[in-house]
Formats: sequence, structure tokens, C-alpha cells
Amino acid sequence: MNAPDRSTAWPYPRWIAHRGAGKLAPENTLAAFRTGAAHGYRMFECDVKLSSDGVAFLLHDSTLERTTSGQGTAGAQNWQSLSQLDAGSWHSRAFAGEPLPTLEAVTHFCQHNGYLLNIEIKPTPGTEHQTGEVVAATAARLWQGQAVPPLLTSFQPEALHGARDTAPGLPRGLLLETLWTGWLETALTLGCMAVVCNHAEWDHSSVTQAKSAGFRCLSYTVNDEWAAQRLIALGVDGIITDRVDLFAPAS
Repeated sequence: MNAPDRSTAWPYPRWIAHRGAGKLAPENTLAAFRTGAAHGYRMFECDVKLSSDGVAFLLHDSTLERTTSGQGTAGAQNWQSLSQLDAGSWHSRAFAGEPLPTLEAVTHFCQHNGYLLNIEIKPTPGTEHQTGEVVAATAARLWQGQAVPPLLTSFQPEALHGARDTAPGLPRGLLLETLWTGWLETALTLGCMAVVCNHAEWDHSSVTQAKSAGFRCLSYTVNDEWAAQRLIALGVDGIITDRVDLFAPAS
């Protein structure tokens, strides 16, 4: 499988639903994906990490307390235990009993409905390279033969190294909270197609710099109309939002 070519056409829509449907449903669950889809979204961002026995599943935090009925470090528990947790009651009674989904389950949902996926590789600390390898291998297997593959992103360069080493043909994006020294060179070294940045960090200079190097520019997490309009005027390629109820997605 060859490395992705940054000169090829960008196959993803501008609007991307954050963690499925942001805040309208419990994040990183199939219920959130269904809610985002009901609002017209056809691309979804989600966070993926590994269970102790190597199953790729959706969860943002390293620990379980905020969004599930479990306790402790998620990556220290096996999938059998994790699959029994309630990942919906914390949000509202309507979603009580909603389980944590595997990457495989989410992939089947997306493929069955013609949706696209941005997989943020979210390693348990200390497992960066391994998580990148397993998530990329799982994604490559599940999306084999599909016209548009998932976009793999991470704040952790080592996770992107693992993804590149395992599935070089899957497109990658470097996530940035700030434009730290060497960000552009790091994205180039990792063979990324995109830079996904805290929306406040993008301005005319940084967008021009990224695009001149051949990168697509994506922004997170954009929940205000003024911020979205500023980014569209700058020419960004992707906007990740919680507000699927505010922004009508366009292709």
C-alpha cells in the first residue's frame, strides 16, 4: 500500500460531527452517530483507544469515570469488561444502557449508510506506537476496498508513526492544540495529508503556510457562527463541530 498523495483531490466534506453528535447524545457512542446523521451529517470524528486485550474501541478520556459507569484506566481493562459498561446514563436518562462501541461496530454503521470517518487515535499514555499500529491495521482491514478511507489523526506523533508504519496508504493528520515550533516539519516527516488545529490558531499566515506545503487545513471544535465564518473565509477544508443542531452541513 503506497503512501497517500497530498496532491490528490480531498474526498471529505467540510462539516464533521465531533464525537458523533457532540453534546446532543453521549459522545463516542452509536447513539451519537445516529443523532448526527439525523441532522444531515455524513462524516464523524471519534476517539479510539485499545483495551488491555487489544480491541479498538471508542472513548475520549484515559479513565472511565466521566462518560461511563466504570472506574479506573480504560486501557487497563479487557473488552469483555468494557463492553458491559453503561456509556449513556451520564448524559441523560434517555440514553441509559448505551454501550461503548468498538471501532468495528462504528465502521459497519458508517459503511452501511455511506458515511465517512475521522478516527482520532487516543492512546492510553505509554501505548502511543502500539495504539497507532493496531488502530491503523484495524481500519485498513475494515475499510479495504472502500472508495474513501478514514482519516487517521492524533496529537501524538508517535501514534502517527505507528499508523504510518502499519498502513502507510491511510491518510493521516497531525492534531495541534498550538502551533508549536516544528509543527510543519513534523507533519511533513509523518507523511500527513492534513493539519487539524485548534480553530483559534488558524490565521491567514498559518493557513497559507500549511497549504503552501500541500496540507489540508481542518479546525476543531467550532461551535459559534462567527468562528465558522472566519474559518470559511480563511479557506479551511474541514470544520469539526459539536453543534450539529446549529450548522447545516454542506458537502
